[in-house]
Amino acid sequence: MAKTIRRSGNEALRDALIAARKSTGLTQAELASRLRCHQTFVARVESGERRIDVIELIVLARAFGEDASIFLTAAEEATEPDHRI
Repeated sequence: MAKTIRRSGNEALRDALIAARKSTGLTQAELASRLRCHQTFVARVESGERRIDVIELIVLARAFGEDASIFLTAAEEATEPDHRI
């Protein structure tokens, strides 16, 4: 079985977050500054080395001026029906 961090739902969430960052014209460093964290946090999330929790997703969505539900929808639509915890 594949690692859950590499599953389609996780990849869709990462892709949506990357697209949101790019559409707002932010670099990873600028996003990190908005989040008051290190650029390496953003890089690790975007590369799939690190998962984010629900609260982090809300904070990320706010940094883009978006509602977290758009990111949840992207992940939900891509998650396999038989995905195991």
